[in-house]
Amino acid sequence: MTDPLDTVFSALADPTRRAILAMLLEDDMAVTDVAEPFEMSLAAISKHLAILTRAGLISQERRGRLKWCKLEPDALRDASIWMQGFGQFEAVNLDAFERFLAAELGLDS
Repeated sequence: MTDPLDTVFSALADPTRRAILAMLLEDDMAVTDVAEPFEMSLAAISKHLAILTRAGLISQERRGRLKWCKLEPDALRDASIWMQGFGQFEAVNLDAFERFLAAELGLDS
């Protein structure tokens, strides 16, 4: 059985998945809207979403005919606690995390 912490860090290791998380910081989104800015197939985006869902970083639900994605920020709690054990990291601050993601993805102004 895979350690949940390994699953979270593995999911965060991919820049596409980090970009998806940054998008979901703003609001819930339909899968088709999540896929729109990426130059890849809907099937490829669905695989990324499945990995984020398995890691507990997002949840997905059907609303009518569309599937929606929602950020689950509490999933970062265990990763934050683990990093705090090294004494070099502070608790995950979602505003700081959003700024970090924006800087990493070149989205800051």
